[in-house]
Amino acid sequence: MALTVTDSNFEEVVIKSDVPVLVDFWAEWCGPCRMVGPIVDEIGNDYKGRAITTKVDIDSNGETALKYGIRSIPTILFFKNGVVVDKQVGAVPKKVLAEKLDAIL
Repeated sequence: MALTVTDSNFEEVVIKSDVPVLVDFWAEWCGPCRMVGPIVDEIGNDYKGRAITTKVDIDSNGETALKYGIRSIPTILFFKNGVVVDKQVGAVPKKVLAEKLDAIL
């Protein structure tokens, strides 16, 4: 299951993490986001202990979305050691996200 991250706890949860972090930027009204959401939750379960999966609702956390230049959703950023190391824009199969996460583990 993915953690909900907000503007106020983004740095603590994502930037200061000692394991890679997948961050799903989404919104309730976004159809493709609703397709990707369950996949992000599955990946969270699959990678438990090795990586963290999180979700940021851009409607209520605009500061973080703006900081990372999120223009289209869903956008998934992959962080390692507090730095964005990969990015995926749009809905994709679980395999694509898992491969990107595997590459930074």
